Amino acid sequence: MISFCPTEEETSFIEVAKKIAKDKIRPIARECEQNRYVDKNLIDELAELGFLSLELPEYLEGLELPLITQVQLVQALSYGDLDVVQGLPGANDAASMIRILSERTVTSLTKDAQINNGTAAFVNTVNTDEVREDRLFITEEADGYILQGTSQPVRMASFAEYMIIAAKNSLGKSVVLWLDNHNHWTVEQGDYRLGLLTSGLGRFSFDGLYVPKNCMVAEGYIADDLLRQVRTRIRILQAAKEVGLMEAALDYVTEYTAERKAFGQAIAKFQGVSFRIASMAMETRISNHLVKEAAVKADEQGSESDGLASRALYRAHRSVRYVTDSAVQLLGGHGFVEEFPVEKWMRDAQAQVALYGREKDLLFQRGEQIIAGTKEGAMQ
Repeated sequence: MISFCPTEEETSFIEVAKKIAKDKIRPIARECEQNRYVDKNLIDELAELGFLSLELPEYLEGLELPLITQVQLVQALSYGDLDVVQGLPGANDAASMIRILSERTVTSLTKDAQINNGTAAFVNTVNTDEVREDRLFITEEADGYILQGTSQPVRMASFAEYMIIAAKNSLGKSVVLWLDNHNHWTVEQGDYRLGLLTSGLGRFSFDGLYVPKNCMVAEGYIADDLLRQVRTRIRILQAAKEVGLMEAALDYVTEYTAERKAFGQAIAKFQGVSFRIASMAMETRISNHLVKEAAVKADEQGSESDGLASRALYRAHRSVRYVTDSAVQLLGGHGFVEEFPVEKWMRDAQAQVALYGREKDLLFQRGEQIIAGTKEGAMQ
């Protein structure tokens, strides 16, 4: 039997995260969205507490926490507002790559980059089936690589001071590169599905950028294995953030429907409303369990962790869209009014799902794994 119960120390840390989510993040979420960046005072407070370096290794002044602990922390913070959490500076998704790489490799690549203070973006076109005419190409030369084209929308693109980029080269071989000079690329900004507006969404554009060989992190089968490990961790952490958003929507709607009355009784007592809330609660609980199960297996470095991460993110994607859409519907006309947070949560959920893998792709990948011999089943 595996327990998801946090330790006493973890519980204290999670309680701090929950308090910040309620008292500091949610009250300024609309303001941050309008400004398109997170309030500096909030960033400084979170940085001081270590919330911006949960995944980074200790030699870079990170906390290097187990994934199961990180899951509970980012879930608690996202309860305040997913958009604000996604707009926080730091290594972000690139932190998982940095954590897996050896200290020697990171040191040789970073040069003067301040990893623990700078903001990074992670571009991965290796694991996407998106077909676009302007997609990113890497051409290998004798002494380096040439980058040409435009990436898919990426979180923190507008603020990135360095990036890790993974793509297939002209020979179909995976290549992972480290770029730490933001003068070498341009960012095509713009609203993406009208959500996550604080998170610096944008597309990176390259016009024949030359990248020397010493900026290469990995290539070939080594790169594929590295990207698989990184993908597993990112998917679990992003699914946890979606669970935090679901919990926020569920609690808000439960309180709202209990207080509002129609025909002399609380609308929560009407069968259609209570059924929908019960369904929202089940979707949230199922996603929460699958995310934590995947996190435990990833910490154990189990061979099935990649498949469990795909399963957790697929279910979180499906559930977060259902839960946030249901929240808007249950508020009626108020669901579309900016004075209530649910319309923002629904927009953020749609953008989040679009950024981190289409559901049909995740389902297809999981199906391939099961056919190849990875069995589904409950935890023993």
